[in-house]
Amino acid sequence: MPSIQHLLAFAVTALIVIVVPGPSVLFIVGRALAVGRREAMLTMVGNTLGAAVMLVAVALGLGTLIAASAIALTAVKLAGAAYLICLGVHAFRTRKSLAEALTGGVKPANTRRVLRQGFLVGVTNAKTAVFFAAVLPQFVDPAAGAAAAQILVLGLIFVVIALASDTVWAVAAGSARDWFARSPRRLELVGGTGGLMIIGLGASIAVSGAKE
Repeated sequence: MPSIQHLLAFAVTALIVIVVPGPSVLFIVGRALAVGRREAMLTMVGNTLGAAVMLVAVALGLGTLIAASAIALTAVKLAGAAYLICLGVHAFRTRKSLAEALTGGVKPANTRRVLRQGFLVGVTNAKTAVFFAAVLPQFVDPAAGAAAAQILVLGLIFVVIALASDTVWAVAAGSARDWFARSPRRLELVGGTGGLMIIGLGASIAVSGAKE
């Protein structure tokens, strides 16, 4: 178990990294604007599960391999970027259906599908992989032993902080969407904007990466 000093130092570092909008935050905000608060919250849950799986992989040594291999890191980054772009294109193309969704004309998205989409974005977030593999181990206390267990504890702290932060972003973006939804034209505009945000996010990650 890491010492209190290590836990506090890591928590502060994780908070600084998390509060700055990056792939996870922008994706959740984009979904909230394009589809709504429910889908944004489900996306957030899926994204968190993806980050948790990545954490376990790091604890087992996979994260170190990704961080050390430029090819592996690039593959993870491009896979996540391509998936984001596909989701953004879909959101933009279906922006006119948002007004119908509010009046019951369109059924809510399948829960499993939304969770799966969020999960895939979370588990392919290259910056999260690098943070877990390169930054997180720096807070492991060698004297405490059981490095893998310490990594899991530290990673859990990161996941909890990220979940709280993403919840705030999702609720705030969902509330903003509700205001836009009072007008069908506003709703179409915000839906298209959300889709474009996700497309732009995917493109920026593909080119240079982004923060968590």
